[in-house]
Amino acid sequence: MPNNNNHKGETLVEVRNLVKYFPVRAGLLQRVVNHVKAVDDVSFIVRKGETLGLVGESGCGKTTVGRTMLRLVEPTSGSVLVNGRDVFRMKGDELKAARRDMQIIFQDPYASLDPRVPIGESVMEGLHIHQIGTPRERVAIMLETLKKVGLEEYHARRYPHEFSGGQRQRIGIARALALRPSFIICDEPVSALDVSIQSQVLNILKDLQQEFGLTYLFIAHNLSVVEHISDRVAVMYLGKMVELTTRDELFRNPLHPYTQALMSAIPIPNPRLKRQRVILKGDVPSPLNPPKGCRFHPRCPVAMEKCAQEEPAFKEVAPEHWVACWLVE
Repeated sequence: MPNNNNHKGETLVEVRNLVKYFPVRAGLLQRVVNHVKAVDDVSFIVRKGETLGLVGESGCGKTTVGRTMLRLVEPTSGSVLVNGRDVFRMKGDELKAARRDMQIIFQDPYASLDPRVPIGESVMEGLHIHQIGTPRERVAIMLETLKKVGLEEYHARRYPHEFSGGQRQRIGIARALALRPSFIICDEPVSALDVSIQSQVLNILKDLQQEFGLTYLFIAHNLSVVEHISDRVAVMYLGKMVELTTRDELFRNPLHPYTQALMSAIPIPNPRLKRQRVILKGDVPSPLNPPKGCRFHPRCPVAMEKCAQEEPAFKEVAPEHWVACWLVE
């Protein structure tokens, strides 16, 4: 488990052995016949003021990690400590107060906005729930927050369908920012946007981070985006963490074969240079029945016998560089 005793800033969020299984029911009595092992024993820390990128293929459990951390999805086991307090043990008012400090920006901004409510009301909803300020002060906070994300005061009276995708994502950011949280989970916030709009939204997130001292968990599958915004990067495969290190170290020296395959797919902006592609064979196995041993071994180009039998531990092989791979050992 990545330790906390580090000189590079204190720990804000600590995820310990997080597990989330979804039951699969069948038959007349709807008995549980199996479990989808969406997240299986994941541990990491997020330090104050940093952006931790979380990457992997679709279906590897990234979004489930984010939602389970905020208890939008209840965990199977494990713990998430925010400022040393376990979110999974909180109830009632204590959980409500903690939620004010942890927010999420959803992947699909349109689906997360109420189409019947003007966006000004949507941005103020959290302020109402947490009873922050007088009605007049809430309106002032809402208008100021809209300006911070590049929208105008008159936009507050409009409805979600009147905005473009990029503007809706700005509304999503404003809604997360209105409560002035310290930790925001960004769940693929730019994957549905045009490339030109992506850079604008990423720059807004970076500016807000500097202004308000925010800490981000940035979930994405686009490595170029992750390289632009992250301080450290964690790589997931089929519900497991396979590599975690600083951004520069990961892009310079990826150690896990899966990370190397992901890196080889990043296009180089120079037609004369060609990257040596690592083509993975087969499809991602089902999380209903993950392979024994290392989960990546059926597709790994350098798998050994041991990989199919024993699961490698996720451990620190160099300062700040964590890997789960028998080859690295």
